[in-house]
Amino acid sequence: MNSARKNGAVNMFKRLRDWREIRRIKRMGFTAEQWESAIADWSVMQRYQGEARDALREMSFRFVARKTFLSGAGFQFTDAMCLKIATMACVPILNLGLGWYDHWQTIILYEGDFVPNRSYRSEDGVVHPRSPGLSGEAWDRGPVILSWQVVCESGPDTRDGKASNVVIHELAHKLDMLRDSANGAPPMHPDMSASNNQLFFAGGFDGIHKIFVIPCIDLTGAGNIGRVRKQFF
Repeated sequence: MNSARKNGAVNMFKRLRDWREIRRIKRMGFTAEQWESAIADWSVMQRYQGEARDALREMSFRFVARKTFLSGAGFQFTDAMCLKIATMACVPILNLGLGWYDHWQTIILYEGDFVPNRSYRSEDGVVHPRSPGLSGEAWDRGPVILSWQVVCESGPDTRDGKASNVVIHELAHKLDMLRDSANGAPPMHPDMSASNNQLFFAGGFDGIHKIFVIPCIDLTGAGNIGRVRKQFF
């Protein structure tokens, strides 16, 4: 297939997908007022006004239309909860596009922290039969798992005295997993150099740390830039 026919086929499938997506959003019946109510208590939204706010709302509707929300342990979630999570999830990709999340499908929402059914090695080297409770987890080639209680705690100084947003944190992992699994080096734009990005990030972070105290990031072993990126998000 030559490039012109290939591009034509890609555009046809994109138009079909957009058409189906618009129909599904209409069937869901979401309104701007409903969305505003869902995100009203998230202070970060003060930064998004005008066209940026409209774009984030529309992307959030499309996110809900594309993704599957499932209950963890029988938790009864609502449309408002889905809209709030969708909005938080769309912030990191607002200027990238929803296609950056095409490699995964499902969000599992628990009421509180959840306990994975697997063994866990504590810092003292002891292996325990079950892991401690988690607030969120992103699986490579799998779902994103979230605690609604912790989603509601998103904001400055809300989780153990530190700024926190479990949705953005786990979705940052998902972006990281797009390139060679989770290694702190997500895909670069075509005109960007991964090695230069690493150098600029390290230099910029070092410069910021010399000026500001960043208590929410543990700099022990911060030579691992991937580890710093993980804590930042």
